[in-house]
Amino acid sequence: MNVLLDYLPEFRAGFLGTLEITASSGLLALVLGVLIAGFRVSPIPPLRAFGTAWVTVLRNTPLTLLFLVAFFVVPQILFQGASPFVLATLALGFYTSSFVCEAVRSGINTVPLGQAEAARSIGMTFAQTLRLIVLPQATRTVLAPLSSILIALTKNSAIAGAFSFPELFSVSKLLNDKGYTVAWIFLWTALGYLVITFSISGLFRLLERRMGVAR
Repeated sequence: MNVLLDYLPEFRAGFLGTLEITASSGLLALVLGVLIAGFRVSPIPPLRAFGTAWVTVLRNTPLTLLFLVAFFVVPQILFQGASPFVLATLALGFYTSSFVCEAVRSGINTVPLGQAEAARSIGMTFAQTLRLIVLPQATRTVLAPLSSILIALTKNSAIAGAFSFPELFSVSKLLNDKGYTVAWIFLWTALGYLVITFSISGLFRLLERRMGVAR
């Protein structure tokens, strides 16, 4: 218990850091994932090829390797002087977007084809059909997998601590180096992660009830 009270500012900063990186990279992953899912079901071959390549490369690349690229390659080419927060957000967001894409695409495939055909028959474009007809219906079926993906993202954010971004796991490493009991350190660290993951689960359960998703 003493370790929490003695280093409460560090734990608070680590918790807020984990919360911040989870929110920013989660938002980026959701936006990119939905966009790439649209590419994957697009009637335009180059867009489908790009979407397939995006998912294939990112899903099969270790997240640690993406962090190495983000922190040691990207600043040399694109964003010189970028903060660890921005670089960690890019690595986590891009990686997670590939999983979001596949979850959304699976939801799109559950929508009857006749819905899209009816929309096209009245003159709606592919983008309009996807945005107004298909995605609203697909959302019902993708809420549960999206919840799991964002919870996994929260846990994956621990890697950011090894790249100079202050978050919960980096705090536990700091205190472990100071000689505190490992069991207490990881207890409070685990509780911090549980608060975030339970909040995500609760939010998605609320969305499922609001949308009337069948259990």
